[in-house]
Amino acid sequence: MPLLIVMLVFLLSASSYSCKNTQKSYVTTKSTISQSGGLATAHPLATEVGIQILRDGGNAVDAAIAVHFALAVVYPSAGNIGGGGFMMYRDKEGGMYALDFREKAPKLATQDMYLDDNQNVIPGLSTKGSLAVGVPGAVAGMEAAYERFSQLKDWNKLLEPAITLARNGFYLTALQAEKLNKKKSTFVEINPAIESPFTNSKSYVEGDLFVQKDLAKTLTAIQNSMSEGFYQGEVADKLVAQMKERGGLITHDDLQAYEAIWRDPITFMYKEYTVHSMPPPSSGGILLAQLFNGVEAHDFKGFHSTEDMHRIIEVESRSYADRAHFIGDQDFYSIPVRELTSKSYMAERMSDYDENNATLPDSTSHGNIESEETTHFSIVDQAGGAVALTTTLNGSYGSSLIANGGYLLNNEMDDFSSKVGHPNLYGLVGAEANKIEPEKRMLSSMTPTIVEKDGQLYMVLGTPGGSTIITSVFQACINVMEYGMSMNDAIQSCRFHHQWKPSEVFYEEDCLNPSIIKNLQSMGHTMKSRSPIGRMEGILVTKDGYEIAADKRGDNHAIGY
Repeated sequence: MPLLIVMLVFLLSASSYSCKNTQKSYVTTKSTISQSGGLATAHPLATEVGIQILRDGGNAVDAAIAVHFALAVVYPSAGNIGGGGFMMYRDKEGGMYALDFREKAPKLATQDMYLDDNQNVIPGLSTKGSLAVGVPGAVAGMEAAYERFSQLKDWNKLLEPAITLARNGFYLTALQAEKLNKKKSTFVEINPAIESPFTNSKSYVEGDLFVQKDLAKTLTAIQNSMSEGFYQGEVADKLVAQMKERGGLITHDDLQAYEAIWRDPITFMYKEYTVHSMPPPSSGGILLAQLFNGVEAHDFKGFHSTEDMHRIIEVESRSYADRAHFIGDQDFYSIPVRELTSKSYMAERMSDYDENNATLPDSTSHGNIESEETTHFSIVDQAGGAVALTTTLNGSYGSSLIANGGYLLNNEMDDFSSKVGHPNLYGLVGAEANKIEPEKRMLSSMTPTIVEKDGQLYMVLGTPGGSTIITSVFQACINVMEYGMSMNDAIQSCRFHHQWKPSEVFYEEDCLNPSIIKNLQSMGHTMKSRSPIGRMEGILVTKDGYEIAADKRGDNHAIGY
């Protein structure tokens, strides 16, 4: 029996366990081929939870729900019940659905809530503590997916693995131990009166058992009463009391009024491919369409060639300028989706493209028309149903505020425009379309994506990464479509990113040929190396079966069945 399965069985069956300096580690697979489907997630235990649901007869949606709740336990920096996200689902007949469970601004939120008397943004107010928290949508989203598409129709079964992992604990990876230790002082600062595994004095090492008994109780309330167990009752009472005590804005009315929304996907053609992604309040689908439209007429020269990178950088700059001006919550602001995603519009945007010189951001604006810690997983079930789901707390561990129920709360309010033109946590600027308004959903970059070829399922992919999500998904698609890469090679390859402002092209350290960097600099691009970009999960349909790939940049794990 594989080591991971042995470990999972042990953790799920043990009633109690004490880990005393015993190193425990996980064996992860970054790429595999399967004839029947499979999945890739950000944590090996979450992947094992999902594959077991598939083996037990669940469909991709059932597996997605179980994985989502498992990640809230074993991947607390981004997995969540105190955040939100987006899901794309393609059923076995080819029907395409987009689920929006993005957080919302509380009803007491105001446009200038993060500004001082001089109308300047108060640093940290939108990123740490109670005022940074948007009304969570994750639990409502999972219930909406379950009610409409679950095949198992067994909510208890889907919650049980997460509850058991929270109650009995799981072994920390080296990366998780490092991140928890670095974040410890912030957790203590934001939560001075809360006893929690996030705030204790212990310095964590790989193999330590991480137990979250309060979270297990909260998950049990959700298991017993579905979304009512979170948005009403004791769990809600504790959250509202904490908000009141700490100066937050979320009320019982906010929680009870929250609803996940089914929306029409953004769908467009690129050559022989049909691409489906998220509509607003995600900017992912619109910008993905613009990026593809901007390169469709380009004669690709080769992976990371000067010509190809220059063209992609220029298209990215124009697209992110449009994002800043045009896109927000479509329930509050009229967004010209059809125009922004049209091929003719992007052709006009690229009419001033110079193949030899960079366009400076200050000379680039939006066209004229008449919210880096997230997690993604990709799943294909035995019938060919597919889920791409991206969820987030926004920053790493969100607002760092620990709810009295043992779960972490988001800092998604930072994804609004605190002030027109003021950059958020990821350097993105916004305008009127994304101003703070009560019950409004903040703009997002999450881009869960499903691609078809000749009417058949072809790719399922997505990634975390804040503002870099859209460009990463686009580049992975291009790696497969234009450069003929496998899904594994497409995901593991070096990434770069440009978002209009700041005026820099970011690229992963030690991954670009120095001559390419020099060529792009000579064209006027400001090149800046940075830490790894994203942690992508993808599935590609090949002649040999489903190629399932997990990003080498994290503890990600891919498995087929």
